Formats: sequence, structure tokens, C-alpha cells
Amino acid sequence: MNKLHLSVLWSLVFLVLALSSGCASLSPYSISEGELERHLQDAVRDYDRMQLKSGSPLSLSLDGADVILGPDGRDVAVIDLKGQVALNAFLAKLPVDIALKIEGAPVYDSKEKAIYVRRIKLLESSVDAGFFKGDLAPITENVMRVVAQMLETMPVYRLDETNTAQRMFGMVPLDVRVVPGRLEFVMAD
Repeated sequence: MNKLHLSVLWSLVFLVLALSSGCASLSPYSISEGELERHLQDAVRDYDRMQLKSGSPLSLSLDGADVILGPDGRDVAVIDLKGQVALNAFLAKLPVDIALKIEGAPVYDSKEKAIYVRRIKLLESSVDAGFFKGDLAPITENVMRVVAQMLETMPVYRLDETNTAQRMFGMVPLDVRVVPGRLEFVMAD
């Protein structure tokens, strides 16, 4: 593509973005809490497969993920996770049911064209290992470390490069804004 065509394409992209955004901000594309919940469950499945392939004795599965965006008008996501961590050892599987409620800040990485949850804080936790029910600090701390590492390194949402509109959004400098009930893509400062 020659320089003229490329500059015309960029001009059209910026024109469409400017017209759809008004003067204050750009919000033509947003992600709902339900979409994030589905993407988060897919990310956990993918993470678990990668861990098991690499020989890790721990497996992680989610029974449910409830995401609340912008509670009390704050720029955070509260994620309520229910699932199971299992230690696969000596041909046996030792399952532990977990429930974690965490809070973190959604952050857009323009190089990866993906949203991550960073600055994670544990709000509530409970563990049910059959022989123990409650909040067992060593188990909860280890599980929280695994969840934090997963959320820091695996996106909860990635722009779909096969979707023309999302591919176009990925070409311009974007950021993500938390509003109650959804994340909105906005022009980066």
C-alpha cells in the first residue's frame, strides 16, 4: 500500500473515531461484565492447559466468575471466583474448593491489544478441602499468588483481530475506562 492510501486510511479512521466520540471522549466500543466473565473463564481454561502441559502438578478450574465493573463509581473490577484447585500427585487428585473475591484495576496494553487486571487485592476468601472449611491462610495465600500471576500475565479480554472494527481500534492509541457495568475504550492521553 502506498503512502497516499495509508494516509487516506488513517484519516478515515480518525474521522470515524472523531465523529463517533464527540469532543469529550471516544466510547464507540465497550465490553460488558458478561463478556468479561466469559473471557475470564476461557483464559483460566487456557492457563490450566498450559500449566498442565508444562508439567505443573496444580490444576485450576472455575465453576463461576462474577465480574462487577465500577462499583461505587471506582475505577476497579471486583471479581468473585468460585472453583477448584487440585494437586495431581501420585496418580491421585487432591481437590480443594475455593472462593475468592478480588479487586483490581483493568489496564489496556496497546502492544498486546489486551486488557489485564493489575494491582490485585484480596477482599474475601474461603477454602473447602474436605477435611477443612474456612480461611486457611497458607492455602489462600498460595491460591491468591497463582490467581494474581495468572491475571497479571493472561488477559481477561483481547481485541479480536479478525473483527474489522476491533482491528481498527487496535491501530490507534487507546486506553480503557471503567464505568459502572462495562469497560469503554477511549483515546489515550
